[in-house]
Amino acid sequence: MASVGDVKEAAFKFIDQNRGWLSEFHLEIWNYAEPAFREYRSSKAYVRLLRKEGFEVEEGTGGMPTAFMATWGEGRPLLGTYAEYDAVPGHNQKPVPYRAPRDGLHPYAAGHTDPHSALGVAALFGVLAAKHAMEQYGLKGSLRIFGEPAEKVCGSKPVHAAKGYYDGADAYISYHPGYANYVRGEIQGGAYWSVLFQFECDDPVDWYKLIAVDPTPYRRGWHSGGRVPAALDAVCLMYMMTKMTKEAMLPHTAYWTLNEFIMVGGQCTSDNLPPKISQIQYAYRSPTLTMQERITRVLENNARAAAKAAFCEVYERWITKTRVGLPNLVMSEVTYENLKLVGPPRYGEEAKKFAREIQRNLGYEPMAEPFLEHGLTYGGGEAEKPI
Repeated sequence: MASVGDVKEAAFKFIDQNRGWLSEFHLEIWNYAEPAFREYRSSKAYVRLLRKEGFEVEEGTGGMPTAFMATWGEGRPLLGTYAEYDAVPGHNQKPVPYRAPRDGLHPYAAGHTDPHSALGVAALFGVLAAKHAMEQYGLKGSLRIFGEPAEKVCGSKPVHAAKGYYDGADAYISYHPGYANYVRGEIQGGAYWSVLFQFECDDPVDWYKLIAVDPTPYRRGWHSGGRVPAALDAVCLMYMMTKMTKEAMLPHTAYWTLNEFIMVGGQCTSDNLPPKISQIQYAYRSPTLTMQERITRVLENNARAAAKAAFCEVYERWITKTRVGLPNLVMSEVTYENLKLVGPPRYGEEAKKFAREIQRNLGYEPMAEPFLEHGLTYGGGEAEKPI
């Protein structure tokens, strides 16, 4: 009977032997660089590969066209993870150590930043390595990997959770690329909420009849009066009021963030016509649900006030809500012990040369050792413990 060490060694060996096409697949996802809920080619690439590897794949899970769920094996335990593959608008970049957009695309097209290209591929190959080891040693159990689109707006995971896709598993593991191999202990991620306010102005206020003050007939016209307040004014008021009230929403000493983006800016094809629609979306993170609710109350109050001042109706649309992360110290310890077998990241001379070129192109003096010397850490609550 094989030992646990033999099984793990088989998984490590699989990754070492397949690192070539692992990197090629990563570059394929990198070059697709598709933004949230538009990851059609990226999702298809994952689905195609997983089916080739013998997984049963359900596409379009949760009603999301670029999401999927892939399952292999039978019986317990049922272990899973997820791949992300969405890119960020405005960060178009070739995989080179200098600023260069991908050919044939606008410089502000989407590109990978974290990068989710590496996040998804690393999770994928962890699952494939586990599958290989289980097949080699005849181990029972099931593996599952989700395709999670639109992670940057926390779009798919709450949908999968709400619709029961995560139910019935024994354990899921979450991974994100970083500068070191590390695990989290008692310190977990906070809550993330995102809400959109839509201002509509179907019946602009009738302050005047748009008739010129000068009664001379040839100087009278529809374009001689000013434009009444409407959706554009509402979104501007919302933006400014929230900037001002942000000062008093929550204590500055608490760790929380609130960011906004205007989705529709009161587009209008004529200078004198009041814009009928505008949208602004807010995304905010904090360590407690109470703090999230406080931010929400202020935003909703601001939205009502902005709509009233600009003679608009306002509609609220929730994009996503998550709860505060729950620590699982047993999983953290198990993961940490396995990472100790892997060891810290190791960079060859080719990678160091690439990093030095980045430093040079940013105006810094290239370093002999351009990578941080952090290796393997465990966030157990009070402190990390490096090895």
